Amino acid sequence: MSRTLLLFLLAAVVTPVATGKDKVKTLPAQVLQAQTILVVIDPNAGEPLTSPTANRDAREDVEKAITQWGRFTLALEPNTADLVLSVRKGTGRNATPTINGGPIDNRPVILQPQDGNIRIGAQQGRPPDLSQGQTVGGPRMGTQIGGSDDMVELYLGRVEDPLDAPPIWRYTAKDALRSPKIPAIEQLRKAIQDTEKALQQKQKP
Repeated sequence: MSRTLLLFLLAAVVTPVATGKDKVKTLPAQVLQAQTILVVIDPNAGEPLTSPTANRDAREDVEKAITQWGRFTLALEPNTADLVLSVRKGTGRNATPTINGGPIDNRPVILQPQDGNIRIGAQQGRPPDLSQGQTVGGPRMGTQIGGSDDMVELYLGRVEDPLDAPPIWRYTAKDALRSPKIPAIEQLRKAIQDTEKALQQKQKP
């Protein structure tokens, strides 16, 4: 059995997956203590030929939503991120032709005012690898199997290859990354609030 398959099976067992019918699942204490978060595009996601900037746009929308939330500070490097949030825009189809490894996913310099806050992205070019499975190369054609819905996965940061570990929280739904509200971020806020409430209840005499 391959290492990738083993990690997938482990993640399926231990990851809290948020859906409309889920019961409350608490998050690790590290999430409540975290101050910085890095938003990245799922390294396994390609860019759909019909919407080649979909994942980059989703990442930027998520960063804006996190900035407006105000709980976390955006990190630009994995070694300064307490948490890593991976985003993948759904294609609405079970199999989609994609472009992989191109410059589309590269992060430009960003300087954007956000309701009185300034969001700055200083990193240029290809983002640092967050998984041993990431490959370096130029643009190439591919096919994304599955992934018809938007998906967000949360990982613990400040570790080597953070995306190789099972995610500690996942939210998958149609239009979960739809701007401007970004339902996935609303669900993450709710998960954190539910965890804080559960912790407060546990601490009561």
